[in-house]
Formats: sequence, C-alpha cells, structure tokens
Amino acid sequence: MSEIPIGISRPVRWSAWAVVAFLVLPVTVVIPISLTDHRYLSLPSERLSLEHFRNLFTSAEWLSSIGQSFVIAIVSTAIALAAGTLCAIGCWRVDPRLGNAVRVLMLLPIMIPTIIYALGLYRFWIDLRLLDTYTGVIVAHAVTAIPYVVITVSTSLAGFDPRLEQAARSLGATIPQTLRRVIVPSVLPGILSGGIFAFVHSWDELVVVLFIASRAVFTLPRRMWDGINEHLDPTMAAVAVVLVVVSTGLLLLDLKVRAARQKVAP
Repeated sequence: MSEIPIGISRPVRWSAWAVVAFLVLPVTVVIPISLTDHRYLSLPSERLSLEHFRNLFTSAEWLSSIGQSFVIAIVSTAIALAAGTLCAIGCWRVDPRLGNAVRVLMLLPIMIPTIIYALGLYRFWIDLRLLDTYTGVIVAHAVTAIPYVVITVSTSLAGFDPRLEQAARSLGATIPQTLRRVIVPSVLPGILSGGIFAFVHSWDELVVVLFIASRAVFTLPRRMWDGINEHLDPTMAAVAVVLVVVSTGLLLLDLKVRAARQKVAP
C-alpha cells in the first residue's frame, strides 16, 4: 500500500514542475531582451548593455509614469485595506448566511470580466466627471482590490478565537478598543497579505486605466501599452524586468509573513 502513493507522487511532482516551468520560463525571456545592444526588441547579438535600464531611470516620461503608478497603488491599497478589513470583520460578526452573501457581493469586481467592469465604470464616471482623474483611477483600483483584502482577512478570522474578544469586552474595553488592540493584531498577517495583493493589482492594472484615463493620468502599464503600439522600444523590456522583480519581492514578503505567523501560532 505504501508503494502506490510514492508511484503516484512522482508523476504529480513532475507535472507540477512542468506547469511551473510553462508559466515562469516565458517571463524570463524579457531579462536578456532588456540587456540587448540593439534599439529594437531582440536578443543581444554582440554584448550585454544596460543602456535601456539607464534610459528607464533617466527618462522624465518613464519616471513620471512610475511615480503616478506608485502613488495610485499606495492610496488605493490604503482605501482597500480599510474598507476590506472592516467588511471582513463585519461579515465575521453577523449571521453566517448574511456574511457569506456579503462576501460574494464583494467578490463581484474580480468575478466579472474586467472589460465589462471597465466599460460600466466608464459610463458611470462620465456622469461623475471622474474620467482621466487621479480620484477616478484610485477609486476604481480600490474597488477591485477590496476582494483580495476581504479574502485574506476572512481567512485569518477563521482561525481567530472569539473568546479573546469576549474577554476584552468583559474587562471593559469598548468596541473600537477591542478592534484596535485585539482583533486587528490577531489578523494582521491577513491584512498585510491583502495589502500586498492589492498593491500588486493596482501596480499592474491596465484595462480599467485604458477606459477611464487619457493623458492626465498615465500609469506605467499604460505607457508600456502605448509603447507597444507606437514603437518597440527595448526600454519596455527593462520596465517588465522591474515589474517582475517588484512583484516577486512582494510575493516573497507575503510568504515570509505567513511563515512567521505559522511559527507564532500555537
């Protein structure tokens, strides 16, 4: 009986690594392309060059887009963290059926196709005069980032002992004090994970920006999109490498936070 799991686990393991390679290897192609010595997208022919990274960090246009994407991601993540955490805690406290219904409702922005959401948002933003504004993009990114926070915080609350809240209330703590000193510290890893996913989502988002932004708001993915349509500048490959490094670093940070949480948990 013990030989069957071993025989099964080997092909499963190889299949898993094949899937990982299929997903990761195409991404690694941008690394040598970003070091090309040509002025168009191609692999290096004679030498490796850092010219396109230098252009990325010295160009006013690229730096402006990086700054805009960073500010939008930070503000939208803060809004998503506040709203998503409170929503998850509220769903945890109410009747389970009502809480599940609210969670499903909060997941709608990532359940429906992005282009449908962006099209509806475009029509709605016209009436509110939020097209091509930082406020419009930030709110749009915050709404689509809230589901990630709700999921991660709800997962953390599933392992939270409600007797801790009852003990705090019995000792005279108010609801805000209980929330700030008991509940939030207990689910902090889930909040941090949700914040990381929300930031990465806003940092990489393109479809919504294409619909509701024009020239006043020019995020990094938008500039890459225009670059692909207008001219194949290898600087885009350098940008792609930076995005991959930032996203990978944030995901590794999330794994580290979860690992630390598991060590602390009884």
